[in-house]
Amino acid sequence: MRPALAAAGIALGAVSALAAPAVLAAAGLARSPGLPVRLAELEQRRVAALLSGGAASPEGIEPRRAVSYLWCRIPVGLLGGGALFLLAAGGWTVASGLSRWLAGHDADGMAPSWPVAGYLLSAGLLLLFLDLAGLAAVAELERWLICRFLSPDEMTRMRRRIDELAASRSGIVEAVDAERRRIERDLHDGLQQRLIVVAMLLGRARRKNSEELFRQAQTEAEQALEELRQVAWRVYPASLDQLGLREALAVDAERSPIPVHISGDLTQRPTPAIETAAYFAVREALTNSAKHAGATRIEVAMSQETDVVRVSVRDDGRGGADPAGPGLAGLARRIAALDGRLTVDSPPGGPTQVVAELPCG
Repeated sequence: MRPALAAAGIALGAVSALAAPAVLAAAGLARSPGLPVRLAELEQRRVAALLSGGAASPEGIEPRRAVSYLWCRIPVGLLGGGALFLLAAGGWTVASGLSRWLAGHDADGMAPSWPVAGYLLSAGLLLLFLDLAGLAAVAELERWLICRFLSPDEMTRMRRRIDELAASRSGIVEAVDAERRRIERDLHDGLQQRLIVVAMLLGRARRKNSEELFRQAQTEAEQALEELRQVAWRVYPASLDQLGLREALAVDAERSPIPVHISGDLTQRPTPAIETAAYFAVREALTNSAKHAGATRIEVAMSQETDVVRVSVRDDGRGGADPAGPGLAGLARRIAALDGRLTVDSPPGGPTQVVAELPCG
């Protein structure tokens, strides 16, 4: 929180505290509950923008809670205005006294001397500390009032969490079904057809005793084995367990037809579920960039903070990626089930950036 922004926020709060009684009185006379709600919404935006306060409930602010909030913050706003006034008055007094001393005049009947200067300096610093501490307390009170009256209550948060868990569970079921159907298509359209060709070649080779047909059957069998490895790799790469996230992504980068640059690393290895979700987030983004974006370069970055693992993929393609598409939507549901978040920024013309944030714990 920057001091200049905080001072501006407290000053605006003092003005709104003076206006709040008139707004509440007008709302009572006109029987209009919307006036207090609109003023409370403005107050919430002020605290969020200038005092680093929390957000209001997305369900909206109840008129009763808005009225309670406005009445409670009137003394807080006036207290902040008084602290700012004392700070300005003290600064003016110090500036005017110094200017008179420097001009050779007495200040309030006191001639300039070192004892007087030391006394005034000590008293001034103490008063400045107390005033700044009061302003910090006012800012904290502003944030607390927002959380107390305008943020969702415990029951609302629990209901929202239940809805999120129900949606993520449904999303996971859909994602698993879609993955199962994809694997079935890979096996049926690719590997199964290849094995049928092998069986036919072996039957013809046995009837004709043809060395050439046996060689063709062997080639088809080797290709079928390679396709089986590809299917298994798409389901879950063994290198992820063996080498970790960065090395597994390095393997994918080597397979990519577009140059991929990987930067950053994780300070410690996350849980298998988090690591797997982060891996598939990057791989899905790499696949989309290679197939649809027309990109010439892809940047993959990973980092780990105290409680968040973050991976991002940025390409220089044409943009226009649809977050609601089947691949990204399924990936977002999978990440949401782990209390994570997937954001897609892909304006027309590019570039496209996909960022996955997952909790470490």
